[in-house]
Amino acid sequence: MITAVYPGSFDPATYGHLDIIRRASSSFDRIVVGVLHNSAKSPLFSVEERVNILQKATKDMPNVIIKPFEGLSVNFARENDAKVIVRGLRAVTDFEYELQMAQTNKVLAPEIETIFLTTSLEYAYVSSTIMKEVAKFNGDLVNFAPQEIIDELKSKLCIGNR
Repeated sequence: MITAVYPGSFDPATYGHLDIIRRASSSFDRIVVGVLHNSAKSPLFSVEERVNILQKATKDMPNVIIKPFEGLSVNFARENDAKVIVRGLRAVTDFEYELQMAQTNKVLAPEIETIFLTTSLEYAYVSSTIMKEVAKFNGDLVNFAPQEIIDELKSKLCIGNR
């Protein structure tokens, strides 16, 4: 059984994230989505809220588990007996950072591979940051995330259905 981890902030999750999770879940026996608690950042949603949002959004994927974590992704992978770290790429700019992280992870944990999945073209423009910005100005979020995530975001930002 091959387990992969997909670590990230997911603040909040987007269609791009869910695309990577769904595609990874069809390639590996088990996907553990790691929701990062990063004390250096101030996310909009708490770790618990992000875990709950992702659990709802992935309820139709039986081999996907959502867990909070902090620290190094390679340690999270080891804790979950994962042999693979999955990372999503939207653009060339993502690749430079992700390649550096993959190389660092390989030095720290030579037994763990990093696999890059390119986001489907229809979601290549989507990011949590852009989604939050569009939400702040009450823009249409229908192409960014499922309705339940949009509702959570609007509720968090105290935005009604104007």
